[in-house]
Amino acid sequence: MSDLSIFALGGLNEIGKNMYVIEYANEILIIDCGNKFPDENLLGIDLIIPDVTYLVENKDKVRALIVTHGHEDHIGGIPFFLKKLNVPVYATRFTLGLIELKLKEHKLLRETKLVEINSNSNLRFDEISVDFFKVTHSIPDCLGIVFHTPEGNIVHTGDFKFDLTPANNEHSDIHKMADIGKEGVLLLLSESTNAERPGSTPTEQIVGEHVEEAFMKAERKVILSTFASNISRVQQVVDAARKTNRKLALLGRSMVNVVDVAMKRGYLTVPEGMLIDQQEINDMAPEKVAILCTGSQGEPMAALARLSAGNFRGVDILAGDTVIFAAGPIPGNERNVTRIVDNLFTLGAHVIYGSGSTSGMHVSGHGYQEDLKLMLTLMKPKYFIPIHGEYRMLHHHQLLAESVGVEQGNTFILNNGDGVDIKDATARQTRKIPTGNTYVDGVGVGDVGEMVLRDRKQLSEDGMIVIVLTMSKTDKKMISGPDTITRGFVYQDYEDLKKEVNRLITKTVTDLHEENRNQWKIIKQHIKKTVGQYLYTHTKKKPMIVPIIIEI
Repeated sequence: MSDLSIFALGGLNEIGKNMYVIEYANEILIIDCGNKFPDENLLGIDLIIPDVTYLVENKDKVRALIVTHGHEDHIGGIPFFLKKLNVPVYATRFTLGLIELKLKEHKLLRETKLVEINSNSNLRFDEISVDFFKVTHSIPDCLGIVFHTPEGNIVHTGDFKFDLTPANNEHSDIHKMADIGKEGVLLLLSESTNAERPGSTPTEQIVGEHVEEAFMKAERKVILSTFASNISRVQQVVDAARKTNRKLALLGRSMVNVVDVAMKRGYLTVPEGMLIDQQEINDMAPEKVAILCTGSQGEPMAALARLSAGNFRGVDILAGDTVIFAAGPIPGNERNVTRIVDNLFTLGAHVIYGSGSTSGMHVSGHGYQEDLKLMLTLMKPKYFIPIHGEYRMLHHHQLLAESVGVEQGNTFILNNGDGVDIKDATARQTRKIPTGNTYVDGVGVGDVGEMVLRDRKQLSEDGMIVIVLTMSKTDKKMISGPDTITRGFVYQDYEDLKKEVNRLITKTVTDLHEENRNQWKIIKQHIKKTVGQYLYTHTKKKPMIVPIIIEI
């Protein structure tokens, strides 16, 4: 094995499950540990987190988890990771506040070493030292990371954009980035979310102007939904409420928790007496109330979805209220968002929705093409790994890199588990470590495999049939039954079908008895095969068949 290696344990086609590994000699440093929310095919799954088998196998080498910022796709997997590898976690002040919320929930806070860092911090390990630089994103306290290794400098940008007039005054440290580039960057890992979008990312201040205008025009309540972590956006809502003399209520657990962390740690300024409880909303004149809530992505259990369905206890959206979506829908969430918008229109609300370019209520926290090219130009890397995106985004980012001077052949697009080995300042993509997805299902982590998911899918599509037989323990003959019970299996001529199924079962059991093949396991196998073939031939359905034998 070469001395320096970089592995992806989440990133490609995994917007939400970010984890990268820097390994040199006998030490491993980990960047981020996010989660991903499942799609409709992963029935019953709550979260998807990185597979850390390789790290557990090499736990004696793991020195630290370094976190770039506090979004779920970068911190959501941390509690599950720490249950397997209790290593120090390094993050900024605001990010640590969000991590602490998760660790309290999982009862891990006392056992975990949390180390606060900032853009001026320096960490020293056995062979690697680590510096940081400030980047602008849609959440406070974001960092890029520089790993100084004996082979050369490795830079991870985190999520970023270049906003010259950021709403929170957290400017990207462009001068420091330029100095890092002058020192020399062997390998750059840079995010790719908006690599397909030309131009530069608009400034967040545009949103503040549109939010204030909407508050001014609103004649009744204003309900605004955005990401709880976008503290700049939350501050803009607070400012608009103050200018229009409105009280502000927070709905949604994550909104309440994140705002509490931001206020306590000095990232959010709210005038004294502005915040009210949800029970006070109906006691006030509607033109004196604003509501800030979760649910901008159409999440069915979030506050906005419940408000739109009229089942949020004590709070109603009435005709003439203004509802603002201050976040663009993440790809895949459009259908859920549209359903909520329709519900809101049905209630008679005035709804401001759509992409940020049409509504003016959202700008991305991720850099467009010109931002990405500026980062590449500042860093001037010899080698490049585009990260955080679907394959087409990484491909477009590769083309951008080549357009600003990265040599063809020096860009590596990593599938999960792929590694880049570097020796004598030469990089090669030669190895792959075993990795996959770890599913969180309730309190179970990693318990659900492909077989369970396949069974759930089969149950959801074709239902199930339970066949109960009562058999004699002594002579192995059927005493009563078969009784068939169905759940989720529908067929118009079911009674006729049931009679034929029972006849086939009886014949199968009798034939096996005559052949002296009376083991319960064999009987169950033949029943499943015979009934399954018959049902598919006559119904084109494949329900799950569960034979149950009761011995008497």
